[in-house]
Amino acid sequence: MIGIKVKDNESIDRAINRFKKLMTRSRILIDYKERQQFLKPSEIKREKMKMSVRTERRRSREDY
Repeated sequence: MIGIKVKDNESIDRAINRFKKLMTRSRILIDYKERQQFLKPSEIKREKMKMSVRTERRRSREDY
């Protein structure tokens, strides 16, 4: 379980921001969202190929 301790003279907003950073760095929410729906290995492979093609197109542009 992830938690933080609010320091003395620390505002609640700052503590919430620290908690959010901790959550994103720990990848808990990302893993949770990925496990919500099962993807076949072939679908995962297809998505990775799409992403690689997309990034290659972006890099090949002259403006990049």
